[in-house]
Amino acid sequence: MQAFKDVPRAVWLLAAGVFVNAVVSFTFVFVFLYLTGPRGLDTAQAGLVTGIGGLGLVAGNFTGGWYGDRFGHRRVLLVAATVAGLALMSFPLLPGPLLYAPLPLAQYASGVIRAANSALVAVTVPEGARRQAFAVVRCVSNGGFTLGPPLGALIATGLSYDWLFVGDGLGTLFFALWTARVVPARGRARSSASAAPHGGGGRGLLRELRERPAVLVLLGAILVTDVVYRQQYGVFPVFLADRGLDTTDFGFVIALNGAVILLLELPAAALLRTRPPLPVIGTGLLLVAAGYAALLPGAGIATGVAMMVLLSLGEILYKTTATAYVADQAPEHAIGRFQSLYAGVSVSGTVLAPALGGALYAAAPGLLWPLCAALAAGAGAAVFRAARRPGRQAARPAPETGSHPQPVAG
Repeated sequence: MQAFKDVPRAVWLLAAGVFVNAVVSFTFVFVFLYLTGPRGLDTAQAGLVTGIGGLGLVAGNFTGGWYGDRFGHRRVLLVAATVAGLALMSFPLLPGPLLYAPLPLAQYASGVIRAANSALVAVTVPEGARRQAFAVVRCVSNGGFTLGPPLGALIATGLSYDWLFVGDGLGTLFFALWTARVVPARGRARSSASAAPHGGGGRGLLRELRERPAVLVLLGAILVTDVVYRQQYGVFPVFLADRGLDTTDFGFVIALNGAVILLLELPAAALLRTRPPLPVIGTGLLLVAAGYAALLPGAGIATGVAMMVLLSLGEILYKTTATAYVADQAPEHAIGRFQSLYAGVSVSGTVLAPALGGALYAAAPGLLWPLCAALAAGAGAAVFRAARRPGRQAARPAPETGSHPQPVAG
C-alpha cells in the first residue's frame, strides 16, 4: 500500500461510492430481456431503444468534461447522478411508447457521470499519483460490476424486472448524496474557461491538442482498440456457439476478465507507476492484439481462456495508464475536456463494435480475428512511435509533487 500513499482520502471515499453504484448498475445487463419480455417490445424495437441508449452513453462521455470545466466537476457529477437516478426509477412507470426517452436520458447522464468522475480524480490527485488513483477507482468499479449481474438476476427472478430499475436508480441517487458528502466543495469554483483565452472554447482545445501530438495519436489508438476490445461481448459468444460451446462456457470465459483485473490491477499500478506511460500503454494494446490472435487456431475452452487472460492483462496496462496520461497532459483549464475526449473514444466501441464486427463476421467469418489482431497491433505500434517521437509539448505548469491534493472544483 506504500505505493498508494499519495492517493488522497477523498479519492478512497469516492471509490467506495463508485463500488456501491457499480454493484447496483445491473440494468444494462438485463434491459434487452426486460424490453422483449415484460414490456412486450419486439427485438427490432428493443434494439432501437438500447441502440439509442448506447449513443446517449457515448455522447455523455464526450460532453461531461466540457460541463465540468464550465460549472465544476463535482457539481456536474451531482446533477447527472440525480438525473440518471430519477430517469431509471421512472422506467417501470412509463407506457410502452414513452420508453424511448428515459433510457437514453439515463445513459447520457451515466456518460456524464463517468467523465465528471474521471475529471474529479484528475483535479484532486497530484500528477505523480494519478495512475494509482485511477487504478483504485477502476478496480473497485470492476469489483462492483462482477457482483452486480448475479444480484440483478436474483432480483429479477425473485421480485421483478421493475425492481432492477428501482434499485439502480436508488443506487445512483445514493452515489450523488455520497459524493456531495465526501468530496469537498471548497476550492476553485471553476478550473474553467477563465483560465483560457476566449473562454477555453473549441479553437483553444484544438490548439492544445495540436501542441500535444502524442495525445492525438493515443486517442486514435484507443478508438481503434476499443472497437476491437468489445468484440468479446458481441461476436465472440456467437463464434463460440457456432463451434459447439454453450452460454455456460462463455460465462466462464468472461468471468475471467473480472477475476484477473481484481487480482492484478492494483499491483500492476504500483509496480509500473514510475515507468514512462506510452510504452506501458503500447504494450497493453499489443497484448489485446495477442488475445485475438490466440483465437486463430480455433474455438475451445483453452483458446478462450488464453484470449481472455491476454485481453485482461492488456486492459490493465492500457486503460488506467492512458486515463492518467491524458490527465497529466491536459492544461489546467481543459482537464475535463481532455478527460471527456478520452472517455468518449474509450466507449465508442459500444456503438461501433457490434455493427462492424457483426457485418464482417456475417460476410467473412475467418477474417474477423486476424483483422482484430492486426488493428490492435497497429494501434500499439503507433503509440510506441509516439513515445519515441513525442513532438512539441505545450507549456504546462510545473508538475505537482508531494501528497497534498489540489482543491476539488466545485
